[in-house]
Amino acid sequence: MSEIVIRHAAVEDATELYRILSQPETYTDTLQIPHPSLALIQQRLQNLQPGMQRLVACIDGQVVGDLYLEVNARARRRHTATFGMCVDCHYRGRGVASALMQEMVSLCDNWLSVERIELTVFADNDTAVRLYQRFGFATEGVARRYAVRNGKQVDALYMARLRAA
Repeated sequence: MSEIVIRHAAVEDATELYRILSQPETYTDTLQIPHPSLALIQQRLQNLQPGMQRLVACIDGQVVGDLYLEVNARARRRHTATFGMCVDCHYRGRGVASALMQEMVSLCDNWLSVERIELTVFADNDTAVRLYQRFGFATEGVARRYAVRNGKQVDALYMARLRAA
């Protein structure tokens, strides 16, 4: 099996990220909507906001996963961060999400002074929930009818990981 390489995203990755974000499996599992804009993806890569990290996972030079991490800028919440992630549907089950999670947790724990990482995940996305639990995330609550997916309102879980003292 080829090695998974994690690196910071570059503007040149926009086309491959567009391909991943255009997959029905991606927008079904995330808050993305169908038909993403390549121009918007390019703009986001060119203009990363302060406190934002954007990582990609590559196999054999091809981008196969994406993770954004945003450290909260508010004075009383600077110890917290949130993130979103997606993996190319053709590369799921090959450790891509785990590799992205490992690097993100390392950044938070060792470099960014983040004590609490927060996320929301669709309650029926068992694969993602199990992944997050493996990395120390616990469910803190349920948001009923959190978002619309395929014309139906679906629940989400609020999960968080607290850095060990």
